[in-house]
Amino acid sequence: MTAGQKPSLQLSQKQTQTLAMTPQMRQAISVLQMSAVELQDYLAEEIIKNPLLEQDESDGGPPSAASEDSLREAENALRQLERRRTNDENDAAQDEQRAGTLDADFGNASGDDLPDYDPGAAMAGIGKGGRSNFDNPDFSLENRIAGEKTLRDHLLEQVMLEIPDNKDRMAAVVLIDSLDAHGYLRESAAELAAIAGCGEKRLHKVLEILKNFHPAGVFARDLGECLALQLKEKQRLDAPMQKLLDNLDLLAAHDLKRLMRLCRVDAEKLGGMIAEIKNLNPRPASEFEVFVAQSVIADVVMKKLPKSEGGGWGLEINPDTLPKLLINNRYYTEIKDGLREKQDREYLNARMAEAKFLLRALDQRAQTVLKTAAEIVRRQQGFFDYGVEYLKPMVLRDIAEEIGMHESTVSRVVNGKFIGTPRGVFELRYFFSSRISATGSGNVDHSGEAVKARLKTLIDAEEPEKILSDDKLVALLKKDGVDIARRTVAKYREALGIPSSVQRRRIKRSGL
Repeated sequence: MTAGQKPSLQLSQKQTQTLAMTPQMRQAISVLQMSAVELQDYLAEEIIKNPLLEQDESDGGPPSAASEDSLREAENALRQLERRRTNDENDAAQDEQRAGTLDADFGNASGDDLPDYDPGAAMAGIGKGGRSNFDNPDFSLENRIAGEKTLRDHLLEQVMLEIPDNKDRMAAVVLIDSLDAHGYLRESAAELAAIAGCGEKRLHKVLEILKNFHPAGVFARDLGECLALQLKEKQRLDAPMQKLLDNLDLLAAHDLKRLMRLCRVDAEKLGGMIAEIKNLNPRPASEFEVFVAQSVIADVVMKKLPKSEGGGWGLEINPDTLPKLLINNRYYTEIKDGLREKQDREYLNARMAEAKFLLRALDQRAQTVLKTAAEIVRRQQGFFDYGVEYLKPMVLRDIAEEIGMHESTVSRVVNGKFIGTPRGVFELRYFFSSRISATGSGNVDHSGEAVKARLKTLIDAEEPEKILSDDKLVALLKKDGVDIARRTVAKYREALGIPSSVQRRRIKRSGL
């Protein structure tokens, strides 16, 4: 603005176009990126939410008629619809009431007011997602041991026995609920004290008690402290062992000579100390883990076609993963005929529109997965015929351009979707890898995964007295026609979990 000019305001019109993401579009995208297991869970929820959807139990036959029970309940449709429409409001009101009750209970939970400690009232809702079952009248130490017990249950039992003060117990619950999946404590003392509503001094006092609980090693801040707690319980934590735990990085690097100097022990003594550490548990919570087997279900199945059918590979959607979902049109008609209020008809029609769109989204998902998998198989026939070293370099754009879809769509398809092949079950994303240039003109470029496989083969075959350095590996790969940099070899080697040549030499010399 030049001198003498006065500021002014102006109005202007501008026309723009934006793409609005409708709920239906969001649902279609969400359905597309779900795995088979996630989709089953999602559809089970949709069946509960939408009275017009039902599970198809006909094993691929024609759509079944509505059950007799459903037809007999048609006269109650208006009341059912009204309950569904108001269900969310009622649930919200009940949640607020429960929250108020818990707040009131917690507000009264002082040391003076609770001479007879009630863990169910004092502990519920404290920490990060934990819950208490102590208010169960069937609770007893024997019953808990007989049933399936979590680490939290096990630690809370010890809290009741070892910590008499109510405020200390509440701090203990916060610490227990702050443990990670391996039994480690990651948050700072200040953060935990703020959550517990106590001073850091009290928190530290309680933490020192908890560190003596079973299983040994829980509540440690890092691996060294975890192992130290276990050795302390065994009365094996002497000065040399503590020095070894303080230098675990040297142990990982197999720098045994330096460790002997630091610990002031000979090779035999150090070997015994290392063997003792190997018998400890770096994940103290593991014995209380509840493993849920996550089934890997092949979304697409391929098989070799006979020559009479043209040979090559045949591909089809796994029928076990196809959603067996129907719209109960007969039930819809029965309900619709009994509706008089406009609001109820609109509600029913909205549920029908949602059901139809969901079925279209499911069909589109199946076709997109099949189309994507078919193009992957076409491009990677060498892998299926001869193995991983024949895997071709391929990126999302290659598939997207061929099938006429956006890269983001292909990305959603290949994540969490699996293909069953004669070589095993693979996630579709497995077949995408970076491109490594070939040496010389006219040679075909290499896939990053194929180069990794070749790299592992070379290292597995190396002789103990002739450990291959990264530079030597580069030279050998170039002889195989792979133009690769040393830093890429190092990156691939680390991704495979293979130590450096120096570390591999130390490992083989030490016999560890």
